[in-house]
Amino acid sequence: MKFSALKKEIKNLRIQGAKEIAIACLEFFRYYCNKHGFDKKFEKYAEELENLRPTAVVLHNCLEILRREKTLETIEELLEMLKNSGEKIAKHGSKLIQKRATAMTYCHSSEALAVIKRAWNEGKIEKVYVAETRPKMQGVKTSKELAKYGIETVLITDNARGVFIKECDLVIVGSDAMREEGNVNKIGTFTLGVLAKEFKKPFYVVGNTLKIDYRKKFVIEERPKAEVLRTRLKNLEVRNPAFDVTPWKYITKIITEKGIFTSKKILDLISNPKFIYYEL
Repeated sequence: MKFSALKKEIKNLRIQGAKEIAIACLEFFRYYCNKHGFDKKFEKYAEELENLRPTAVVLHNCLEILRREKTLETIEELLEMLKNSGEKIAKHGSKLIQKRATAMTYCHSSEALAVIKRAWNEGKIEKVYVAETRPKMQGVKTSKELAKYGIETVLITDNARGVFIKECDLVIVGSDAMREEGNVNKIGTFTLGVLAKEFKKPFYVVGNTLKIDYRKKFVIEERPKAEVLRTRLKNLEVRNPAFDVTPWKYITKIITEKGIFTSKKILDLISNPKFIYYEL
């Protein structure tokens, strides 16, 4: 894929999800650096791609590792880690789910879906509620994927989550970045975390350890206003943040490719950047 096409695919959300964005960019750099090496354009392209979706941290961490070890082998190692993390995450995450459980999920997370699918294969998941996830409706994509997989799936509106969470045994969501402040994920995840705590439902976050975020500067990406309202009206301001932060106190466990972590364990890792950069 050409650089301009890759940028467009990411900007327009045809490539979405922190892990998927990183994989697409690494595959581009594998092709580019194999032909041109790590020249001046490598850094230019890296910076431009990183700025497209500034909240998600996986690409940032991959590029930081790649800047330290500028080799094609490093790219291959990162790609292997990301592509294989889903299976490992699913294996760990399924152990947390009891038999015949009903789950609720949100947005579209390949890693959260990996856990749900494995648990269903093992007879532990009976039904999944999926909130639509406005304004881009990523939850609709999730509901179709689960239904095609054979799982009994119920698509609900975002503001119906408080009604149907009473019928659920657990909530499972993805992650775009794990920070000291909490888990960064699709806007609306924070309120789902509050709901889960109110109704005493386990709230599981799923994400590989390249989502641990050491950045001092942190920006919540705001998407185009037209995604919410195309009409422009005087005295009407439209805000469209793509992400929010769920404080760790609302999160029961974090499911990673390295095992099941507590919030305290994640906070300990955040204080030790070497965990990511030198322990692939």
